[in-house]
Amino acid sequence: MDETTPPEHLNPLQRFGRDIRQVRLARKLTQKHLGKATGYSEGYVCKVESGTLLPRPSQKFAKGCDLTFGTGELFAGLLRRIDEGDHPSWFVPYLNLERKASGILDYSASLVMGLLQTEAYARAVFRSSHPREDADLIEGRVAARLRRRDLFEWETPPLLWVILHEACLRSVVGDAEVMAGQLEYLLTAVKSPHIDLQVLPFSAGAPGAHTRPFTMLTFEKSPTVLYADGPQGGKLYDSAPTVALHLDSYDRLRAHALSPGESLALIKSLVKEYRS
Repeated sequence: MDETTPPEHLNPLQRFGRDIRQVRLARKLTQKHLGKATGYSEGYVCKVESGTLLPRPSQKFAKGCDLTFGTGELFAGLLRRIDEGDHPSWFVPYLNLERKASGILDYSASLVMGLLQTEAYARAVFRSSHPREDADLIEGRVAARLRRRDLFEWETPPLLWVILHEACLRSVVGDAEVMAGQLEYLLTAVKSPHIDLQVLPFSAGAPGAHTRPFTMLTFEKSPTVLYADGPQGGKLYDSAPTVALHLDSYDRLRAHALSPGESLALIKSLVKEYRS
């Protein structure tokens, strides 16, 4: 990124990086000093300032910059707004709550949930659902989806419990290589003590066949919230009877799903099929 490039010609992450650089220089700090203060390497800071860090700087880094520079929540807020700009407007309310949740309960019926998608899988999903969008817009959506994983790097990340219908594992998104990479990522993700995964097999029958995908967010000091897709995008529900109905449904899905160990065994066998 050339320092003479007009701001209007920069993408949001490049403008974010330029702002970091300007404040750093004003505070008479080197990239090495800023990296040490925020817990990152000099190379990391260099990539942030050049706008080349993918998928984007972490919230931890932005908060570290605010603390080091004495800028309140300026850079953390800028990064949040960049995130929100790459998501559809109806999804932003959910996204804000997801960052505050202590627990996430998800049932995915046909696609692997966004938080656990690989870059290649997410790109294939967006390309198929938005075939006429420009490549830059697709890449922005992909990057935004990957950035949601940042919450697992927090000091106290939420507990994620995912039930994937077997259709999620067998519906070929992209191609066999993309699917193999996606399933291998799931096997890696579940090594985290904060992530549990179960597969609901086709043999479970009606419980999976008649249940639409949904997500519930639990909080330490607030009531549980339901998020479910609709014809014009997702919607949040906080009605106690509606939430209770879906909590009961989730318990039934868990009861019909394979155990975590059996689920991983199935995923491993499918990886071999996609790799063969």
